[in-house]
Amino acid sequence: MASRGVVGIFLFSALPLLCLELRRGIPDLGVKDLILLCGRIFLLLALLTLIISVTTSWLNSFKSSQVYLKEEEEKNEKRQKLVRKKQQEAQGEKVSRYMENVLKPHQEMKLRKLEERFYQMTGETWKLSNGHKLGVLDLPEEPPETADEVVAVALRCPSGRVLKRRFFKSCSSQVLFHWMMKIGYHISLYSLSTSFPRRPLEVDEGWSLQDIGITMDTVLNVEEKDQDN
Repeated sequence: MASRGVVGIFLFSALPLLCLELRRGIPDLGVKDLILLCGRIFLLLALLTLIISVTTSWLNSFKSSQVYLKEEEEKNEKRQKLVRKKQQEAQGEKVSRYMENVLKPHQEMKLRKLEERFYQMTGETWKLSNGHKLGVLDLPEEPPETADEVVAVALRCPSGRVLKRRFFKSCSSQVLFHWMMKIGYHISLYSLSTSFPRRPLEVDEGWSLQDIGITMDTVLNVEEKDQDN
């Protein structure tokens, strides 16, 4: 369509020149001159056709290259989207494996420690060997202050609080450890020691409080055991 328009414009522009040549050459125009004139016209038309053909071919190749570049850009964009999607899926799998293999066991361990701490603070002892609660230990009934053969014992806890309770001197010495576990300090983690002189408290099932030297009001320290030992 464009080539036809260009040819038409050329013919319209060349028509006045053709008429002028014919007008100037009419008196002496012969057959030879007419043939030469027609040859010039055909040569000019051929040259114009060649120019139009080359121009049209160049335009078509330019349009084809533009279309090709656009298609390549679309393909590259699709490939990039596919690569990003695969990377996101791989990253999601890594995060999932990390949460399953690292975070989840860490959280479970942390939760178990918090649970153990909770039972310690609420008075229920915790068996660390297999993780089962032992329940609340029973203590003998606290005697009144006016009763005979009574001794007051105070436990100074690692948290700083001090708990006091009365016992008969004839009570088993192990009742002190039962009391310590009842307030949340298990014997696998904590021990009792005297204040002055500072030494570990030795008890036995057959020994009473009086047998281990607690014959008057006494303060005992609840101390955390050295786990390295």
